[in-house]
Amino acid sequence: MVDHTQLQEMVMVGDRGMITSARIEALKELGGLGWVTALRAPAIQAPAADDGPLQMSLFDETNLAEISHPDYPGERLIACRDPALAAERSRKRGDLLAATDKELAKITAATQAGRLKDAGRIGIRAGKVVGKYNMEKHYKLDITDTSFTHARNEENIAAEAALDGIYIIRTTIPDKQMDAAKVVATYKSLANVERDFRSIKAIDLALRPIHHHTETRVRAHVFICMLAAYLTWHLRKAWAPLTFTDEHRPEPADPVAPAQRSTAAQTKASRRTTADGAPAYSFRALLEHLATLTRNDIRYGTDTTMPAVPTLAAPTPIQRRAFELIGQTLPLNLK
Repeated sequence: MVDHTQLQEMVMVGDRGMITSARIEALKELGGLGWVTALRAPAIQAPAADDGPLQMSLFDETNLAEISHPDYPGERLIACRDPALAAERSRKRGDLLAATDKELAKITAATQAGRLKDAGRIGIRAGKVVGKYNMEKHYKLDITDTSFTHARNEENIAAEAALDGIYIIRTTIPDKQMDAAKVVATYKSLANVERDFRSIKAIDLALRPIHHHTETRVRAHVFICMLAAYLTWHLRKAWAPLTFTDEHRPEPADPVAPAQRSTAAQTKASRRTTADGAPAYSFRALLEHLATLTRNDIRYGTDTTMPAVPTLAAPTPIQRRAFELIGQTLPLNLK
């Protein structure tokens, strides 16, 4: 157990929206607190400038490189390029551009046919289109009272495409404590936190809606959900042999590349059985199976005056194993 009174330094790991520049300034004032987060997309432009430290040649042989920039004194910047992410962003941008072109073409046709007039009305309609697809920066619009034309801003599109799949992690952790690959892995571990928050909010624990109207009750409600999430984390880990959870996920040779499942996990998923041949469950399905371990009050015969006999459901092998894995005794007798 960790003795928290002996803690002298703590490192916070958060995404771009949680650990913002303003919050980093607050952390600096507190002292003793470090961070691992990532730069927002606009902030990457400065290191990626022609004379900046982020040059594409850095990724000729590896997908990560450590750089520095005067805007981030005392911090390490670790630039990463994820080819899979680059391909996905390129695909999404292509789809959005095509959808925007289609809608803007309708506006052009309407103005040419005389159905849409007045620069203000045309501008509002065009603004809704480019705003809907978040493509304002990628288009040049020419609007008059009687005409509307549009063209892609190929220069902006090319500049954005050049940074597809690029992200930069910033941290105060010295390299003697954590090398660049470990920093990347630490930041990517936020995916597990995001999964747990989804579980809290909607999937398993249903944090919302919060039917409370006082601050103390809301805080208590959230605290109980956090404790339940902590319990769920332990149960997922303990019951991994019974579920589709990857028990031996391999350490990736490239920390930037998407994580790969182990051969054992792939076999478990394809066969839908565990290593010992038993049926494999999702975590939710396993909980539902455990819920069948019930106490039933049974009355034999048709005489309603006869007392009911409390009876425990017979546990299945899976239920027995689940209790063994959490080190608890399976209830076999009524008390």
